[in-house]
Amino acid sequence: MRILVTGGGGFLGQALCRGLVERGHDVTSFNRGHYPELDAIGVRQVRGDLADADAVRAAAQGMDAIFHNAAKAGAWGSYESYHQANVVGTQNVLDACRAHGIGRLVYTSTPSVTHRATHPVEGGTAETVPYGEDFKAPYATTKKIAEQAVLAANGPDLATVALRPRLIWGPGDQQLLPRLVERARAGRLRFVGDGENRIDTTYIDNAAQAHFDAFDHLAPGATCAGRAYFISNGEPTTVREIVNALLAAAGAPQVTKTLPFGAAYAIGAICESVWPLLRLQGEPPMTRFLAEQLSTTHWYDMAPATRDFGYVPRVSLHEGLTRLKDSWTGT
Repeated sequence: MRILVTGGGGFLGQALCRGLVERGHDVTSFNRGHYPELDAIGVRQVRGDLADADAVRAAAQGMDAIFHNAAKAGAWGSYESYHQANVVGTQNVLDACRAHGIGRLVYTSTPSVTHRATHPVEGGTAETVPYGEDFKAPYATTKKIAEQAVLAANGPDLATVALRPRLIWGPGDQQLLPRLVERARAGRLRFVGDGENRIDTTYIDNAAQAHFDAFDHLAPGATCAGRAYFISNGEPTTVREIVNALLAAAGAPQVTKTLPFGAAYAIGAICESVWPLLRLQGEPPMTRFLAEQLSTTHWYDMAPATRDFGYVPRVSLHEGLTRLKDSWTGT
């Protein structure tokens, strides 16, 4: 099949492209930049912006399916920048599917669409955990709008499914682990709260596998069509345990210090006021949304994904950490 992957140059995007190529598909990636890694595996690249409807429609021409993985992520930035990438961009992808008669769309969402301030989730599913409210970050707000649009678009001509992978990590990560290592080595890493809250994470190969499993089962009228699913390794661990395990795999110092939630939340509120006022560059070290995320228990039940499209994590937490350690080349 001819498949378009949006954001194929990113961490998950490259894993999706590799896996689809290995499965014999003709893969095109729609990116803002150009990635030699995609050239090396035979992926055609089209450069453009998701907010450009004409560019998205042109890239989608002749495709049989789309993996819409691209998004503006992070905990900081203007609402408009997130809205353009995540809401307008997703609408452009949906419009391109309709314009070209593309029948299958796998959408990469996020558990953040269900975030509620300091509200724990233990063994939740998309059926039992409602969408969040009072978001303090444009990422969560715009991803919620986009996911709802994708699911509403499901029908006899276009089958859609939304996957919510939780905290993806593994070899090739250029964001999460390098930042953790940098801050740990600088002595600037703290647990918000006591670090004993349990969370789910997802090894990169498992995150990609979930997308392939969903795609293989997706069709008009399929059980998974028009539905959202949490995705993880299914091995909830404490924040303290997983962070220090990731740091150990990278040969970085362990973290022991903590910061009370109230203090972290107050610091986040101050940062959110000071950063735009002083026109400071980069992301602030803390935001209110981040303080809530880091201190709250969030883990999910994989039974719906297993039942509806056969997703079973193939790489355990232990095996993933071993692979990460063997592959780590950071300094």
